[in-house]
Amino acid sequence: MLKKRILVTGGAGFVGSHLCEKLLNNGHEVISVDNYFTGAKQNIAHLLENPYFENIRHDVGFPYYAEVDEIYNLACPASPVHYQFDAIQTIKTSVVGAINMLGLAKRVKAKILQASTSEVYGDPAVHPQTESYWGNVNPIGIRSCYDEGKRCAETLFMDYHRMNGVKTKIIRIFNTYGPRMHPNDGRVVSNFIIQALKNEDLTIFGEGTQTRSFQYVDDLIEGMVRMMNTDDTVIGPVNIGNPNEFTMLELARKVIELTGSSSKITFRPLPMDDPKQRKPDISRAKSLLDWEPNVQLEEGLKKTIEYFEKIIL
Repeated sequence: MLKKRILVTGGAGFVGSHLCEKLLNNGHEVISVDNYFTGAKQNIAHLLENPYFENIRHDVGFPYYAEVDEIYNLACPASPVHYQFDAIQTIKTSVVGAINMLGLAKRVKAKILQASTSEVYGDPAVHPQTESYWGNVNPIGIRSCYDEGKRCAETLFMDYHRMNGVKTKIIRIFNTYGPRMHPNDGRVVSNFIIQALKNEDLTIFGEGTQTRSFQYVDDLIEGMVRMMNTDDTVIGPVNIGNPNEFTMLELARKVIELTGSSSKITFRPLPMDDPKQRKPDISRAKSLLDWEPNVQLEEGLKKTIEYFEKIIL
């Protein structure tokens, strides 16, 4: 197999570190670029002795130059706690970061994949969400820095493809969980697991009837790599997610059961613009990538709980 030089922005993050590991295992050279706002060196510490792995501290808001064959653009805080901490920096990372990486791809004729998000669908009026749905997004809300930043990045990817012939790929990632999640990122899976392991009340916002579809990180990484390896006619967007849908109450009860916790469930008001339903239609991923998730919720939760047990206990 041809050894490629591959750049991963956000390479020290939760998803990025798993992607770097997969690409190295597939026999490629990997450059991880991360400013460590939400990424962490311990996520990639086990890769540092690999002679084909390079770790660079850099913010994608500034241009970066390297001779590479492929670019995976993952750089951006992805949980509400972190992306709302500095909303202006979040939108700059999505938009200016995309411009800088697309400029690099154009110069060196690299193929580039944008890690977009199901948040481009907003609080969807269509269920499940297909890639042809344009979304229902509040452009001036507290989540807009992330939602609209990612939507603008998709626009840039399409325009660089149409105007400059850049080989672009777009995937839309649905809720993903697994080892190396940031313990304080405010995402529901990590929140529930940490609360349960500490025998604290599990906090549900709203009545717990809102739904999400949870995919294990290994399934996402497989989908990303398959998307990058498609021919140049496959641009996307393509949904990558697990179509099995669960309410927040169902998730909370499952976490309590699997941890053997004595935690109770408490309820708080629903935050502004919090989506009520989220479920991917993955027909396009099945037909174009021959991909669908293999790891179901209970199996994935067990692996994730095991990871957090080591961190906490």
